Amino acid sequence: MTIACAPLLLMPLAAHAAGPETPEAFGQLFCKASVAGDMAEVEANLTPWLAGLIAEARARNAAAERAFPDEKPPLGDGLPWRSWQDYADGCAVGPVTKTADRAGVEIRYSFASSPDANYTDKLVLVPSNDTPSFWQLDDIELIDQTTMRTNLAAALPTSPSN
Repeated sequence: MTIACAPLLLMPLAAHAAGPETPEAFGQLFCKASVAGDMAEVEANLTPWLAGLIAEARARNAAAERAFPDEKPPLGDGLPWRSWQDYADGCAVGPVTKTADRAGVEIRYSFASSPDANYTDKLVLVPSNDTPSFWQLDDIELIDQTTMRTNLAAALPTSPSN
């Protein structure tokens, strides 16, 4: 009986691993995760390149924490999922631009108590190599003309002593 139930238990995981089918759906997933403060579902849908960069950044951050325990580590505010780490209480999917091999999805952050602080970032999505009908996050274009990738690379020294 356990063997017969195993496929049923794994079905939700297999469906989740495939990723969002449209850029708009990815944007909705991203907003939900961002407002909830839990990016695990987004991290399950990264390109291998971005996933590798994040893993390397986390490893270097841990090394910096061990080397300098009294200092704030490079990723002390978390991964740069958005331009500002301040909690935005609103998140909406804006316009989507699409080409044959990528999509851009505007993510509009808002602050109910401070509307002047609202801003927009842009997700850069590509079709999954495994399942081209599903989308994966490849980068995030931030409002200061940098990206998640460049900010991760700039924040982390090549070794804890740098």
